[in-house]
Amino acid sequence: MSSLALALGQLFDGLSVASILLLAALGLSLSFGLMRVINMAHGELLMVGGYLVYVAHQVMPAASIGLGLPLAFAGSALLGAVLERLLIRRLYGRPLDTLLATWGVSLLLQQAARSWFGPTGVEVTSPEWLSGSFAVETGPLAGLAFAHVRLFIIGLAGVVLCAMVLLFNRTRIGLHIRAVNQHRAMSSALGVNTRRVDLLVFALGSGIAGLAGGVLALIAPVTPTVGQSYVVDAFLVVILGGMGTIRGTAIAAILIGVLSAVAETFTSISFAKVLLLLFVVAFLQFRPKGLVATRSRALEEA
Repeated sequence: MSSLALALGQLFDGLSVASILLLAALGLSLSFGLMRVINMAHGELLMVGGYLVYVAHQVMPAASIGLGLPLAFAGSALLGAVLERLLIRRLYGRPLDTLLATWGVSLLLQQAARSWFGPTGVEVTSPEWLSGSFAVETGPLAGLAFAHVRLFIIGLAGVVLCAMVLLFNRTRIGLHIRAVNQHRAMSSALGVNTRRVDLLVFALGSGIAGLAGGVLALIAPVTPTVGQSYVVDAFLVVILGGMGTIRGTAIAAILIGVLSAVAETFTSISFAKVLLLLFVVAFLQFRPKGLVATRSRALEEA
């Protein structure tokens, strides 16, 4: 394989990782940027989505994608709504209490996963139409292969991103979300049900995290601690991109995904994480508000 083919292969792997990071970070960006909630259980919502796809695969192997991914979204969104209604809602304005409470929830969810599915990872076999790859056999790119399942993940992330943009810019609920983000008190005075907006945003973010876990199950085993592997990178994406901005989150996810793939080519996985963290810290010294700064009264008053 030529150096060009190797570089393009690493870039493709980085884009697929970035797609999962984008799905994981979108919901975190909403809850962190709009609601100022540090949800340490966000990674476990991703884990729940992965396990739901595994359950769907066990029940109907032929429909593991068509049934599993909607189930992962709906199940994680429902769990997120319950979590917001019973716990998060009582802790608004108390970030440290919220952090500790959601960390406790994450430990409970991890232990529940160990009890139900065991401590080892479970695997989901991709359907036949996702099991192959598109390979280049001749020319300077000979040896380069694009796995169908990773192309599917990249495409799905693009569809979700476009759907989020349309939701925020073309719908009434999107208008309400942006209004609450800009000025919660004024939005409430004008008749916007801010509590309902909070519930919807948290449930939507949780559902997208579950969808990330669902597509992750297609390429890697699902374990009780799989969420911990992605929640740190998701926080880095949110901070680097700028809190509460979809465009910044998308750019940061691609940047971090590609940089991680390139760094892991020349170093170990753990050292690549260190380099990535140093990059984010250094970048924030020059742009402390991230790649795309969003004007928000909620953030200014934080």
